[in-house]
Amino acid sequence: MKDKSKEKLSVGGQAVIEGVMMKGVKTVVAVRKKDGSIVVSDYGQMVRPKGWKGWPFIRGTFVLYDSLVSGIKALNLSANLSGDEDNQLSTKDIFFALLIAFGMAIGLFSILPVLITSLFSALRNNGFLFALVEGGIRTVIFLIYIWIIAMLPDIKRVFQYHGAEHKSVFTYEAGEELTVENARKYSTLHPRCGTSFLMITMIAAIIVFSILGGIDPQMNIWWKFASRIILIPVVAGLAYEFQRMTAKHLDNPFFRALAKPGLWLQKLTTKEPDDLQLEVGLAALKASLGQTESEDVQRQGVSQQVQ
Repeated sequence: MKDKSKEKLSVGGQAVIEGVMMKGVKTVVAVRKKDGSIVVSDYGQMVRPKGWKGWPFIRGTFVLYDSLVSGIKALNLSANLSGDEDNQLSTKDIFFALLIAFGMAIGLFSILPVLITSLFSALRNNGFLFALVEGGIRTVIFLIYIWIIAMLPDIKRVFQYHGAEHKSVFTYEAGEELTVENARKYSTLHPRCGTSFLMITMIAAIIVFSILGGIDPQMNIWWKFASRIILIPVVAGLAYEFQRMTAKHLDNPFFRALAKPGLWLQKLTTKEPDDLQLEVGLAALKASLGQTESEDVQRQGVSQQVQ
């Protein structure tokens, strides 16, 4: 029988180095160590936007920022737990990693699409069409970027843990016992995934900048650059609310169709996990729900438990 009370809690996380970060009652990181055991460590309490920061269409920006910061810290913690000293970052390294991430995002997905689109003279004085073509170019750049990094062996393992995270969450949401056997059958594609959020953000950007281009068709290129950066909170806010809405109404064919682009993109960012990786995802989920201790817990590999 399904436990309906548990379904009320929204859980989720991200893949890290040889493990999974999971947010539930608390946030934890579970990692497979080189000796085959699993170590689960508390990351801290899940921080939700409060006050005006939690208002609809505003909270998306703060959620996006927190996800980026906590994601990099979780990657660093996983490197520490797994004993991978080469991938450990200092506080200074984390700060510069964030700067590089923001710089790449703005350069690749804001400035470069505008520059490429501005090469077409027929579009320069048509703000609406300019934004549509620019949005298409941005999406293509993004997809190529994901496709390239997905071919790297280390990234492929992270994407497998990404799949393990989703299968674990689906098992919990179905009210089933959190076992490898139960988790295997579920999809690696989840509607509340951050990858879906990125795709929705691309679509939201096309809509916002098309409207802006219709209002001011003669906008010069410098204002185009500035608007793509200044309006990031608006785009993120719209995308976040849209994703929340579609995820709550997937039983409706219309909303299910709207969620499809984000799920398609996850076919690039998730891979089918093996049982060892599934066990790590489930260990993270159990600890995040408070079902197990999470400070320096050592567990045996799934090969000894699933026969």
